[in-house]
Amino acid sequence: MDEVNACISANAEQEELVDRPEVSKGVLRVSGPFTVEGVMPEELSLGEKGLYDPTPNEFEDDAGGPVEQMKNIHAYLTRMVQCLRSDGVTFMNNQRKKFARIEPLFESGTGSIIHAEGVWEEQDGAGPNTIAVGFGPQYGPVTAQQVEELVRASKRYDELVIAGFSFDAAATNAIQEAAHPKLRIHQAYIRPDINPAMDGLLKDTPNSQLFTVFGQPDVEVKKNKDADFVCTLKGVDIYDPLTSAIRSTGAEKVAAWFLDTDYDGRCFCVTQAFFPDQDAWEKIAKALGSSADTEAFDAFKGTTSLPFPKGKHNRIAVKVIDPRGNEVMSIQTLKD
Repeated sequence: MDEVNACISANAEQEELVDRPEVSKGVLRVSGPFTVEGVMPEELSLGEKGLYDPTPNEFEDDAGGPVEQMKNIHAYLTRMVQCLRSDGVTFMNNQRKKFARIEPLFESGTGSIIHAEGVWEEQDGAGPNTIAVGFGPQYGPVTAQQVEELVRASKRYDELVIAGFSFDAAATNAIQEAAHPKLRIHQAYIRPDINPAMDGLLKDTPNSQLFTVFGQPDVEVKKNKDADFVCTLKGVDIYDPLTSAIRSTGAEKVAAWFLDTDYDGRCFCVTQAFFPDQDAWEKIAKALGSSADTEAFDAFKGTTSLPFPKGKHNRIAVKVIDPRGNEVMSIQTLKD
């Protein structure tokens, strides 16, 4: 590390950092109380070849490594099934469906990608299990490969619940493409503070809305007279558990939505951001008084994007955040 520091000192541009920034009296800064929550990342160590995962695995000589790893996975899945059994799945408008029966499959050691199966309370508890459940990893997002494997393994079920702490863009796209009339897929987000890795780090342990489902964005993309594109968020398609039907909610239910006008399939880059919640903007405008820019506020709280040209990747991505902080993304290909 001494050699690295010496190299940086010799070649990098030097900048003096001070704790007394210049004061700009003509700028009004707006901020408020906020909290930051996150799941503890997997511990990495610094070796000769850079960062690596020190966790033992089956390729190492430590005979106890794989056994200990399987114990950790088993404990994690057991905790998730217990939480799902006690709280069920929460859909939009706080509509909740609980399980009359849920049975873990990972305990049998069959190696199935499906971790549990069960039936909803309103269904025939004596009948066969009709709901398949798959959990994402304890650390990291649900991937497209896991989604594809779960869909293939769920052919005999009516519904599939894919629950994860986060979903990567490819996984969200795979769920959209896997839509099938005989298999309804629910993308459920797990509250990050029930992760076993967070034990002892929080004052209160949550006991409700542990698994929440947020629908797919209802997006419309059109070309304007200048040959640019305009994206409109019409709402969110959500599943109504009471009627077993898909319906669209208005965009006003959305806390925020972001647009990447040239999505490369790997990294989501925010190029436009909007916050449709009218009440929040009215409160800010009232607090700012004459300093508020009415036209700018109207643009920020809109559901229609600013015009943008087609990028080299020929597709866009829209990321929507619901009032509970869950996010879901829709990918659209731009057509001439």
